Amino acid sequence: MRLSDTCTIHSGFTARGKLESIDIGGVPAIQLRDISAEGAVDPHHLARVPLEGVAERYFVRAGDVLFRSRGERTTACALDDRFIESAVAILPLMVLRPKRDIVLPGYLAWAINQPAAQRHFDGSAYGTNIRMVPRSSLDELEIDIPDIVIQQKVVAIDALAERERELSILAAERRRWLTGMILADRIKTMSPAAGPERKTK
Repeated sequence: MRLSDTCTIHSGFTARGKLESIDIGGVPAIQLRDISAEGAVDPHHLARVPLEGVAERYFVRAGDVLFRSRGERTTACALDDRFIESAVAILPLMVLRPKRDIVLPGYLAWAINQPAAQRHFDGSAYGTNIRMVPRSSLDELEIDIPDIVIQQKVVAIDALAERERELSILAAERRRWLTGMILADRIKTMSPAAGPERKTK
């Protein structure tokens, strides 16, 4: 099924100039840098910016999917239930709103991030210094859409795999830290004792 048949797609808000954060007021803004390497957005770490008169279509919330159309990592992420307050998605982010009777947000993001979809984007990307994926490439992407129950299972298994990956990294870092502590302790015990002080005449 074509991606354009499973969700509505439009570009993020075009900011005029640099977005300056403010402490009070404004609206949360999601920029390209706010999406982690793991494909997650933490709403508690978003900058608030003084934007007024922004059309409703640029505001995203839990259940929406964001796609990085620029850079080496052209992947998608689904916004989770932590998004209590709506945020403005800033271009070059693309906003995907799944048709919930067809596809789950988590499954849609998962499908876009799979190797087959990424190869599709590789074939249509342009730009030498900065890689860009055109909107038409999103529209034309073909993805497999199983029934909702299967989608739920895929999302759950993928979440478990991601959690396992995180724990493996944490365990590896912990082992390295312990190894460093053991080696440092061994070096202290193996170091030659200081020789006797030379007597002065």
